[in-house]
Amino acid sequence: MSSVARVTTITSRSDQSFEAAIRDGVKRASETLRHIEGAWVKDQTAIISDGEVTSWQVVLEVTFVLE
Repeated sequence: MSSVARVTTITSRSDQSFEAAIRDGVKRASETLRHIEGAWVKDQTAIISDGEVTSWQVVLEVTFVLE
């Protein structure tokens, strides 16, 4: 049996790290998307204020299998 997957783009931000932003984004996506198979980090951005990193942002391509 074959399967069909869909990819959706989400953005997540954390005040801790890129890894935390990824984890938070996948966790939140899993609240509304079923059968998540993977996530690709498409982009990473450090948010700077007064010369200091204040948060980390990622753009994720989340892949999930359609029912």
